[in-house]
Amino acid sequence: MKVNAINLRPGNAFLQDGKLLVVIKNEINQPGKGASVAQIEARDARTGTKTSLRYRTQEAVESADLFETDYTFLYDDGEKLHFMDGETFEQMEVEHAVLGDQVPFLQENMTVQIKTYEGAPISATLPGKVTLEVVEADPVVKGQTQSSSYKPAKLSNGVSTLVPPHIDAGTRIVVNTLDGSYVERAKD
Repeated sequence: MKVNAINLRPGNAFLQDGKLLVVIKNEINQPGKGASVAQIEARDARTGTKTSLRYRTQEAVESADLFETDYTFLYDDGEKLHFMDGETFEQMEVEHAVLGDQVPFLQENMTVQIKTYEGAPISATLPGKVTLEVVEADPVVKGQTQSSSYKPAKLSNGVSTLVPPHIDAGTRIVVNTLDGSYVERAKD
């Protein structure tokens, strides 16, 4: 099935020159003169290499049929991530590259949607937010209240993010899994 390149979203897969590519980012550029162009950053599903492609708005690509299933995250053995299908209890090993920057946000027993193509894992979608503990945070400096200032903090999963001044070490916060940004203080 053909789909306009301008309509591709992160996580979508398409076929290009016999390769299965998964969209990482799609930006629409509108130059001052001429038609809009879709600038797509994609990852080859088999080799993991990233490529950058440009399509005119009216160009179409061949969409790949992906099968989406909910899996439960079991553990990370350092080389691969291990998941289990909650219905069939089948286990699946997934390369770290499939999840990319989202690997640190995986938590034991977390439900993850994994998309497969011909039985091979292609992409995965984590829940939008996770709750983590701040293990390190810079102290608040008095007099910094004139502007909305955020301070760096290190989370329990090793990721660094910016948090508001009132967040101290030991505080549990909610973090966006897509970009690692602070959302709110946890309510638990």
